[in-house]
Parts: sequence; C-alpha cells; structure tokens
Amino acid sequence: MTILIAGLALFFGLHFLPMASGLRASFVDRLGAMPYRGLYSILSIIGLVLIVYGYGEARIGDNPVLYTPPHWTRHLTMLLMVPVFILLIAAYVQGRIKARFRHPMLLAVKIWAFAHLLVRGDLASVLLFGSFLAWAVIDRISLKRRTDGEPSVAIHLSEKRRFGDVGIILAGLAIFVWFVLQGHVLVIGVPLS
Repeated sequence: MTILIAGLALFFGLHFLPMASGLRASFVDRLGAMPYRGLYSILSIIGLVLIVYGYGEARIGDNPVLYTPPHWTRHLTMLLMVPVFILLIAAYVQGRIKARFRHPMLLAVKIWAFAHLLVRGDLASVLLFGSFLAWAVIDRISLKRRTDGEPSVAIHLSEKRRFGDVGIILAGLAIFVWFVLQGHVLVIGVPLS
C-alpha cells in the first residue's frame, strides 16, 4: 500500500501545482518553461507507474474491504463508462462536445472514478479512485476561479466540425466495446465478467 500512496502523493502533488498559479509560476521562473514541462512530465510518469504498480501490489496484499457493493452496481458502472471514452476523445478534438463540457477530460475522470467506487469497496480502490475523483472535482472548481482556466464560450464550429462529433461518439463507442470485450483484461489485467 505504501507504493500506491507514494505514487498518488507524487502524481497529485504535481497536478495540484497548476491550481496554485503563483507556485507554478515560481517554478517556471526558476527552471524555465521547457525544463519545467520536462521535469513535470517525467515526475508525472514516475508517479503514474508507482500508482499502477502499487495498486497491483495492494490488491493482492493486505487490502481490507471497507464496503461490499451490491451486484447491480456492476450494471450501473458499465452504463456510466459509456460516455467516459467519448469525453476522453472529445478532450482532444474541437467540436460541440468539447464546447459544451469545456473540460471533458475532467468530467471523464469524475465519471470513471465514481463508477469504479460503485463496484470496488477495498481500501486500495477507495484510495485510488477516491483520489482521482477528489482531484477532478477540485481541479474543476479551480479552473472556474483561475483566469487561464476557462476556455472561451464563443466557439464557432464549421459544418465539418459539427459532423466531427458523430465521429467522436462512434470512436468512443468503439473503444468502449473493445474495452468491455478484451481491453480491460489486456490493459488492467482484470476481466469484466
């Protein structure tokens, strides 16, 4: 559990930096923009690796069960996961979905984390998914208060971009289906059955 907690502390410690714009600015001033981004990226990857490894170790080690979710929550989780993949793709593609939700990746993280808390009641899972949920909520609130956080509402979309949302939805649904059929076991190592 120690490795998981260390990974979460490193990863989210770094991801809280942009919320404190003065602190982030002082690091950028000292290091320079590119070295800051490079160090931030490297340390984030290390934190993510520690999270993945630590979660795997914690699941097979001493991992007390805090609550036992009812069986029907598995179905609700599957339903909640459908928009997650669409929102993740929309975060990187201009269109109505991105304009409507402004920060689709944060919304995807919130839904993903909440959905997994519905079906995983062990301590390691509560730490992992609860941390991601808390960070996404705090970051979204922070973005509303920061001057650099909210994109312009007046996004003009061409007809081509409007139809691009259909592609985003279809791609998200395709990835969701792949993830249900084989991706979750390949990427996460846990079958969904």
